[in-house]
Amino acid sequence: MILGMDHFTVVTNQLETTRRFYIDLLGLKEGPRPPFPVDGTWLYPPAGRKAMLHLIGVDMMPNPRRGVLDHMAFSAQGLSSVLDRLDQFEVPYRIIRAPGDERTWQVFFKDPNQVDVELDFDASEIPPDDWKLRSRK
Repeated sequence: MILGMDHFTVVTNQLETTRRFYIDLLGLKEGPRPPFPVDGTWLYPPAGRKAMLHLIGVDMMPNPRRGVLDHMAFSAQGLSSVLDRLDQFEVPYRIIRAPGDERTWQVFFKDPNQVDVELDFDASEIPPDDWKLRSRK
């Protein structure tokens, strides 16, 4: 029986750049990781005790690349401040308002490895006035 999502793993030949992206931009924190024989980092949500993102460092990316993961999504808060931080780090993104009754805010962008990342914000969050222009980046 499945109880929930445990973690995502990103394999990268840019371990430090990827680590900094998820820590500096998205606010994840580095935490304990078993002494695996491969280089890597486990990242945790700011108030969490369970790693949600595993980064594995490699010298060369596998060829062909593995997997068919379309994107990873995180629940988030602070829509306007996250958009400001994405702008500060010059990360292109797009914003959509989900259709239907919930009307959540969704922000999509790529990490340094071209992995698609989605941040989901509660429908009650107030976007900046220029959100439609900003989402065209």
